[in-house]
Amino acid sequence: MASKKDNLPQTVENDMEPGSSITYANEVVAIIAGVAAGEVASMCPVGGIDILGRNKNVTKGVKVEIGTEEASVDLYINVEYGTPIQKAAQDAQENVRKAIEEMTGLHVVRVDGHVQ
Repeated sequence: MASKKDNLPQTVENDMEPGSSITYANEVVAIIAGVAAGEVASMCPVGGIDILGRNKNVTKGVKVEIGTEEASVDLYINVEYGTPIQKAAQDAQENVRKAIEEMTGLHVVRVDGHVQ
């Protein structure tokens, strides 16, 4: 379970007016990552396997860490039988990286895929 410190919003200073900033909550970045990864592979709970596969929570299987200008993401994904695992994982990683960088301006330093 995430501690309260993990859920604190992070302030990010982009190329805006001097003294202005945007604050992102970890949950916001996790939602962006979950939606982007879900376009390629199904997600499972962080560190575990979703047996029923009925949980529609878009942030399941996503763990994010946000710094002042950077983000890192861990994805826990399921890949459908017959799908090339490496391609599906790489597609999910690229979708997540691109979505977070385009929507938030944060630099994504890593997206780790954990195939369950």
